[in-house]
Amino acid sequence: MKYRRLGSTDLEVSEISLGCWTLGGLNWHNGQPSGWADVDEDDAVEAIRYALDHGVNHFDNADVYGNGKAEQLLARALGDRNNKAVVATKVGWFSGTAAHAYEPLHIRHQCEQSLINLRRDHIDLYYFHHGDFGVNDRYLDEAAAMMLKLKEEGKIRYIGLSAYSSRDFLKLIPSVRPDVVQSWANILDDQFIRENMPVTRLMREHHISFVAFSPLAQGLLLDRYSSKAPPVFPEGDHRRTDKRFSQAYLSRLEPKMEKLKERFGRGADDLSRVALQYVLSHDTVGCVIPGFRNKAQVEQNLAQADKPLSGEDIRYIQDIFNA
Repeated sequence: MKYRRLGSTDLEVSEISLGCWTLGGLNWHNGQPSGWADVDEDDAVEAIRYALDHGVNHFDNADVYGNGKAEQLLARALGDRNNKAVVATKVGWFSGTAAHAYEPLHIRHQCEQSLINLRRDHIDLYYFHHGDFGVNDRYLDEAAAMMLKLKEEGKIRYIGLSAYSSRDFLKLIPSVRPDVVQSWANILDDQFIRENMPVTRLMREHHISFVAFSPLAQGLLLDRYSSKAPPVFPEGDHRRTDKRFSQAYLSRLEPKMEKLKERFGRGADDLSRVALQYVLSHDTVGCVIPGFRNKAQVEQNLAQADKPLSGEDIRYIQDIFNA
């Protein structure tokens, strides 16, 4: 396993780390499905321990994943290796009784609760989970100040910013001054890590690393789904309303996936390697955090962890998906 330093921090993380959203299982947030089906807790614990044994040292979580369940399950799995891992979690989607999740006292409360859930005395990397700081960014200054206070108190080590638009990153990075930023990045959508884009230039200017979630596009880049039998997900699974799992989208994706398989191989390990190494080939990326629900999925993601793609491979992929 290779490791990379996140920006100007002293955090050395495995290039392939793990995202823990799935650990929360089926879940709803404000009446909307926001979880994952078919997650067995014992399988997840086994997967985390396998990952630890094979060099994975960084685990990304959030207070809203299962409303605390994912943090608690991660702590159970890490056991006596908890303090040797780099643990990240987030605040922002779960507002509890606060008017807004970024009310300063709510941030403090959630930080304290996450510390309890994670069985730790500090959080290595604490993210704002999104870029909505209220009308006219009402909560931005006080929320940023609270994060700095938590850092000064030693409850968190570094500050992260997760967002879902270039506009939010460009607006918020100068105010939040994050050490790390996070969003999706994959072959299907690499807008935040593409060379010479405004967000990429800003990250370089501030010596910020990018942590990439959804590098496998939630299994789409593993060719798991067929347009002939589109998947049907249960209530509580966020993919139920994702148009990328529709027959129309899958039928457009399939010929592109066929071209990938012709060059790189048809096995799940081969496709995982292509998807993960494509994202890791971008120099602003510190690590990828694919999700998982069992040991087999972690094994698959780590099987070819030390086999980067060539420049020619990258151009081949881009020619397919930019056509």
